[in-house]
Amino acid sequence: MPVITCIDDLKAIYRRRVPRMFYDYCESGSYTEGTFRDNCSDFQRIKLRQRVAVDMTGRSTESTMVGQRVAMPVALAPVGMTGMQSADGEIKAARAAAAFGVPFTLSTMSICSIEDVAQATQAPFWFQLYVMRDQEFMEAIIERARRANCSALVLTLDLQILGQRHKDLKNGLSAPPRLTLPVLLDLATKWRWGIEMLRTKRRFFGNIVGHAKGVGDPSSLVAWTAEQFDPQLDWGKIARIRDLWGGKLILKGINDPEDARIAADFGADAIIVSNHGGRQLDGAVSAIRMLPEIVKAVGDRVEIHLDSGIRSGQDVLKALAMGAHATHIGRAYIYGLGAMGQAGVTRALEVIQKELDITMALCGERDVKNLGRHNLLVPPDFLQPWA
Repeated sequence: MPVITCIDDLKAIYRRRVPRMFYDYCESGSYTEGTFRDNCSDFQRIKLRQRVAVDMTGRSTESTMVGQRVAMPVALAPVGMTGMQSADGEIKAARAAAAFGVPFTLSTMSICSIEDVAQATQAPFWFQLYVMRDQEFMEAIIERARRANCSALVLTLDLQILGQRHKDLKNGLSAPPRLTLPVLLDLATKWRWGIEMLRTKRRFFGNIVGHAKGVGDPSSLVAWTAEQFDPQLDWGKIARIRDLWGGKLILKGINDPEDARIAADFGADAIIVSNHGGRQLDGAVSAIRMLPEIVKAVGDRVEIHLDSGIRSGQDVLKALAMGAHATHIGRAYIYGLGAMGQAGVTRALEVIQKELDITMALCGERDVKNLGRHNLLVPPDFLQPWA
């Protein structure tokens, strides 16, 4: 394995090994990509308070997420088409997460199905749900997640309609990729990826093909998906899903204090402050900048997680010190998966944990649960209410 010291090292390998359309799918946002960039750059504006002459022994990054003990407060976020970044990618990521001791979240739009991941892993995982118009499909997939012993349902709220992502349209993104001349030329340089894909039977959306009515092959899937995201999703429908599921419920895509208050009143087990990694509403405020207002709005009435923009253990520390209970990573682990498969996911988690641990020590803290605003120097505009 090459010497990997940071997430950017994995990203560089990932870019060389994965076809361009899947690299672009991961490493892009909607429209101008302004929010996509702000998610990361706003973390850099927050500075750390260095402390000295404190006992740094006996440090711990252990915490909990919705009652589950975790090695560090970092979950693997749901990422669509993970199985196109590396053959059987969802299984590899789930195994790495379980071995490390953090949650893995399977996307509705995964290549490996719920059943594939459940059969290939021992630890319970979380399932992320997109709300579709097809009520029969919705009820069935929730039941499939229950039978697979998924320990939490992550309900995504910010994808009722699809934000336009220019690169995906220009690349003709599909799973598996359509073999146009540009795609064939690109694949010719990604032979390692191609060999692995030839060895697996999982190349389509496993949660949908063969499960949704009228979707028996990739061609029918395209038409079905284009019509299915439910633009009428509201709190009434969310309540029905909550009652149908009956287990732990995490609401993903909260990026406004008012929505956070509604979610807390609703009784969610946790909310994820997120703007879908900058892939939906371009021009939305970064998740880390919205976090203080959301924390102020709901206090400790609901567990607050943060997703969007985390690329290091220092970012994790800053989010926790700003009031988040836990964090989620997407692109950071996808870089590792595309670079080195399961070992790459493990390495991404190791890098983040080591950065979190060392930074925590140099800030004078021994327990990740003791992090707070006292560990940071925060720009004044981060703490002012939005008009």
